[in-house]
Amino acid sequence: MAGHNKWSQIKRKKAANDNQRGKVISKHIRAIQSAVREGGGGDPSANLALKNALAAAKTDNVPVDNIDRAVERGLGGADGSATFETVLYEGYGPHGVAVLVEALTDNRNRTAGEVRHVFTKLGGNLSGSVAWQFESRGVIVVASTADELTEAAIEAGALDIETDDGTTTIYTAPTDLYAVAETLQAAGFENEVAQLTKVPQTLTPLTAHEADRLLRFVEALDDLDDVQNVHTTADLEHAGTLVG
Repeated sequence: MAGHNKWSQIKRKKAANDNQRGKVISKHIRAIQSAVREGGGGDPSANLALKNALAAAKTDNVPVDNIDRAVERGLGGADGSATFETVLYEGYGPHGVAVLVEALTDNRNRTAGEVRHVFTKLGGNLSGSVAWQFESRGVIVVASTADELTEAAIEAGALDIETDDGTTTIYTAPTDLYAVAETLQAAGFENEVAQLTKVPQTLTPLTAHEADRLLRFVEALDDLDDVQNVHTTADLEHAGTLVG
């Protein structure tokens, strides 16, 4: 599946995030509060948006105390804090790579201006419809390549399975994500990642230098306070050594 390059880079991404822990935590808190308010309360078993937000926060090791406070604040509702809405931006990054930007914002004009500035400054073009180039998928990453893991994932309904450098990446239909994750945990396999994502249907080939430029573009978008996720069609796995 074309989404593999995204998850093969997860250690690199997490290392970059470690240098900006406060910003990463702040983004997750915003997502959790919004999910509580918009998704129907603080019970993740009855609020899929919250369950997704909590899974993403767990992936980035957000402290439990921060998560609990975010849920409580979301339940507070009319406490004077901002109300955020989800906004999706579509366009092309450097070298014709399709880009989807997911944001949570309390000011559409501000966020649009900031996103547009990055696109314009770093060789992108914030125009055109590209969402059709991506599919919604659940992704589970497990630090194991055991045959028993593969067998359990297949039996649980996984759509695709990839192994690389001691890690297994499992893709599911969005509605099957948590059922598969819970089945694997019951079989003794701890999930490093279990969350919803977008994966490209086809990849855009890049040279090492092109991929390096594309990553700087993505990191500039990630650095914006309102941006939650950035998805691209870039083929980073085969781009060379600069992105390793």
